[in-house]
Amino acid sequence: MGSPSNKPSRLMGPHHNAPCTRAHQIGALALVAATFFLTRLFDHPSSSCNSYSLSTVVDVGPASWPERGYGSHLSLKIYVYDELEIDGLRPLMYGRDGKISPDACVKGQWGTQVKIHRMLLKSRFRTRKKGEADLFFVPSYVKCVRMMGGLSDKEINQTYVKVLSQMPYFRLSGGRNHIFIFPSGAGATLFRSWATYLNRSIILTPEGDRTDKRETTSFNTWKDIIIPGNVDDGMTTHGDRLVQPLPLSKRKYLANFLGRAQGKIGRLQLVELAKKYPDKECVPVIISDYAELPFQNVIDYTQLSIKWPWNRIGPELLEYLESVPEKDIERMIARGRQVRCLWVYAPESEPCSAFNGIMWELQRKVRQFHQSAETFWLHNGSIVNRNLVEFSHWKPPMPLP
Repeated sequence: MGSPSNKPSRLMGPHHNAPCTRAHQIGALALVAATFFLTRLFDHPSSSCNSYSLSTVVDVGPASWPERGYGSHLSLKIYVYDELEIDGLRPLMYGRDGKISPDACVKGQWGTQVKIHRMLLKSRFRTRKKGEADLFFVPSYVKCVRMMGGLSDKEINQTYVKVLSQMPYFRLSGGRNHIFIFPSGAGATLFRSWATYLNRSIILTPEGDRTDKRETTSFNTWKDIIIPGNVDDGMTTHGDRLVQPLPLSKRKYLANFLGRAQGKIGRLQLVELAKKYPDKECVPVIISDYAELPFQNVIDYTQLSIKWPWNRIGPELLEYLESVPEKDIERMIARGRQVRCLWVYAPESEPCSAFNGIMWELQRKVRQFHQSAETFWLHNGSIVNRNLVEFSHWKPPMPLP
C-alpha cells in the first residue's frame, strides 16, 4: 500500500503518510484511488458536522434531505438478537473458543460489524419486543473471527445454518426483515451458502461492486445497503486526533492507494502509471467501474468526485486531471464538506453521522407485511405454516430452504 516509486510522487504516496483522507472513509469500496476532492473533505475537524441536521445536510433542489430521498420522519424499531439467545451466535462473534475480543475486531476495515452492533444496543431505535420489531439485527463479527483463525470456512457455514434454524421470525419473513453485516470484499460469501439462505435478507456492506476472487457479487442493489467503510475513531472524534490535516500547500502527496494490486488489471495499471510519471501532479479518481457508493438516494456524487473508466488508465487520465480548473476543484471540495459527516460512525446523538444515515436507509426497507413461500394466513389473521400450525407455536429448529 506504499508508493509505487522510491521518488517523491504527487500521484500516490505511502498509506501512513496520508492525512485523514476520504480514502480511509470509503477505502472498503472495491478500488478507490481516493480522489483529490474526497481527500479534502477532512480539511477541517469533524466537529463542524455538529451544525448539520438531517434537513440541511444536502441541498437537492426543491426538496432537501431527507424528504426527497427518504421521507420526513424516522420511526424505526429494530430487535437485536442477544448472543446468549441463539446457540451459535457467540462463535460467530468470538470464535469457537470464545477468545477473540471485540476490541480487536473494532479496528480496521471490518470494524463496522462491531461498531454498528454496539450502537444498536444503545440506540433509541432498539426494541426488546420481537412482536413490534420492524427489522431484526443478527450480530456477527465473522470476518474478523475468520481472519484471526477463530472459525474455518466450513465451521462458519455450519454455524450460520444452525443460527438461522433457531429464528422463527426469520422463517416467517423468509429473512426479508433480517439484517446482516459483511464488511469486506468477500461480502456475504464468507457464508458459503448465503445464496440459499440470505438471498432475501438485508446485507450491509461497504463493497458492492465485486466479491473477492469471484466473478459475481453477493450484493443486490434492490435489497442491500452500501455503508461507509470503517475509519479509526482517533481520526474522527472530537479533540486530539491521530492525524491532523495539513494545509493543501504543504501536502506532499495528493492521495494514497488503499488496497492491494491482487493481480487486477486496473490496479496494476495504476502502479505502472505512477512509476512512469513519478513527478506528475495528478488528481486521483474513483476507478472502479461497478462501484456502488453510500447514500445514493440523496447524494449526487458528480458534484464531489470524478469517476474514470479503468480501461483508460494512462497519460490521458493525467492530462484530463491537469486540465480541471481550480475553481471547479474548490467547488467540489466545498460540496464534499457538506456531507463528510456521513462517513463518520459518530454517536447517534450527532445530527449527521454514518449510523443515522444507515437508519434512514433501513427505514426504506420496512414493510407493513412480510410473507414467504412457507407462510400462510387464515380468515382471523393468524399466520400458519404448511401444517396449519400457528406462528406462536413454531418451535426450533425451523426448516430452512
